[in-house]
Amino acid sequence: MASSRSRAWRPIAAAGAVALVLRVVFGLTYWIDKPLTHDEREYLALARGLSEGRGFTYGPDHQSGTAAQFGRAPAYPLFLAAIGATGPENGSAPMRVKVVQAVIGAALVVVIGALAWRAAGRSAGAAAALGAAMYPPLVWYPAYVFSETLYSLIALSSALVLQAAVVRADTALSSRAGGPLALLAGGLIGVGILTRPALLLFVPLALLWLLRRRRSALAVALLAAVLAVVAPWTARNYRAHGRFVLVASEGGVTFWTGNHPLARGEGDLAANPEIKRTEVEFRRRHPGLTAEELEPLYYREAFGHIRAKPGWWLGLLARKAFYTIVPGGPSYRVHSLRYQAASIASYLLLLPFAVAGVRTLWRAKERPVALGLLACSAVLVGLIFFPQERFRVPVLDPAMIIAAAASVRPSRP
Repeated sequence: MASSRSRAWRPIAAAGAVALVLRVVFGLTYWIDKPLTHDEREYLALARGLSEGRGFTYGPDHQSGTAAQFGRAPAYPLFLAAIGATGPENGSAPMRVKVVQAVIGAALVVVIGALAWRAAGRSAGAAAALGAAMYPPLVWYPAYVFSETLYSLIALSSALVLQAAVVRADTALSSRAGGPLALLAGGLIGVGILTRPALLLFVPLALLWLLRRRRSALAVALLAAVLAVVAPWTARNYRAHGRFVLVASEGGVTFWTGNHPLARGEGDLAANPEIKRTEVEFRRRHPGLTAEELEPLYYREAFGHIRAKPGWWLGLLARKAFYTIVPGGPSYRVHSLRYQAASIASYLLLLPFAVAGVRTLWRAKERPVALGLLACSAVLVGLIFFPQERFRVPVLDPAMIIAAAASVRPSRP
């Protein structure tokens, strides 16, 4: 039996190996000598500050030009410092980042295969793993000094473990049986929040699901683990800044950007030059304030725009919903035509199969509810702030790959 199960995992493991090779080859032979983006430079600067014992600071040598230096979540800079990646190599991403993140990307492929297997059977698991191994955005993101690859692995793993916790509790007719897995899922979610605060929106959805299933003990375990991981960093922020900052101060400017009168419904400051200019002017109106002191001001002005023109904001919300599904908008146009073609074509080819697969997953004996709620939280992030490819790829694209695999492969246990 064990041998048979081991053989069943071989296609997923093989897909993980393919994924590792593709990501290493892309990062070390194609994506070389490429200039770093603003976010990549900031992540490396924070990692350097940690490695040099200066704490979670950018340091006096970090120059950001007209761009602001906003507080960031701590887990990814800590990860970079842990692997010794504290600065660019020849002006581009360090080789060790590409290699280590290629390994993480391969592990992500295995997790995607496991999620698909649980939901739609062994064949779907193998198909999803192979699809994820070759899916272009998942291949190239590990070559960037971005938190997306690490975050994707953590977020999807948390959904996998949470689903297993509920199934174990249901099988044993006792929440106690799923308690350890719920604690593990909460710990993963906490680490994910410290990697990208967007995962915060997954917490209330998961808690509501558990409470609806009358698994209050699992809900308590999940929430306790999340708080145990996140609360120490929040306490550190209060000591360092003298004010409540749950994770990072970047949320205010992100919300302001996505709900500004000049917002197009998609894309960050780099993709919207008009908003970028007004953001620079915003900081000039508030000289001498730290990122943490600016954060509530961004929220206040953004909510003022919404209250003043609710009709306009509803139209903006509709555009955000459109760009959540349709791969277009300003953020795509900042890339080369080759990048746009590969990104948009791969997504559009996947979309119809994913839509068809949702029906299969809905009818599955073990519906992947945790994965669905995780995907819903990613959609909410886009609607509250703004959608763009970097917000979509870590969660929504893997969920679509899983659904697509369920649609094209016969379900087998």
